[in-house]
Amino acid sequence: MNAAVDGLRSTLDGTTRPSPLKKPSREEAEAAVRTLIAWAGDDPSREGLLDTPGRVVRAYEEFFEGYKEDPYKELTRTFEEVEGYNDMVMLRDIAIESHCEHHMVAILGKAHIAYVPTSKVVGISKLARVIEIFSKRLQTQETMTAQIVDTINRALEPAGVAILIEAKHQCMTTRGVKKPDVATITSQFTGVFRDDPRLEARFMQMIRGY
Repeated sequence: MNAAVDGLRSTLDGTTRPSPLKKPSREEAEAAVRTLIAWAGDDPSREGLLDTPGRVVRAYEEFFEGYKEDPYKELTRTFEEVEGYNDMVMLRDIAIESHCEHHMVAILGKAHIAYVPTSKVVGISKLARVIEIFSKRLQTQETMTAQIVDTINRALEPAGVAILIEAKHQCMTTRGVKKPDVATITSQFTGVFRDDPRLEARFMQMIRGY
């Protein structure tokens, strides 16, 4: 096989990225945490830190469990009995807990999402699940926004999708410029949301609760 092709893999969200290195063992991961503790200036063998490496690795399993899940698969079970419904379906205030891929610190915020179905709808919890899967990976907010919209578009083929994410990045609020009150807002609109300013305006109004 061509080396360039062999060095690529198709990810769960349909993109192609370089193949990862062999996944380290749990023991190796815990050893890495002990190294970081020592590098920070503390003694990883003292009583209060003895169990910290194991706790950190278990926490990472939760933080990044999205790598084990297929967001597209969450949307494969659909329902066609919609009785002619052709307006937007919206979920508001979906909590997001992600991690910045540049500093590996928390991104905390909310997502608001809507789509206009054509011939099929999906259980509303599945939309929240797609957002959760993408958030449980190392991310930039811009990339995560686009990934969510692309997955819904491919799976449901709706008339349009709208999303807005508002989040605070601890890489900016607790380090660097240290601006704790700054939120990052990303949005993307496709189909009827992009083409009809009135529908986009309704989406924005519904986010505000009126």
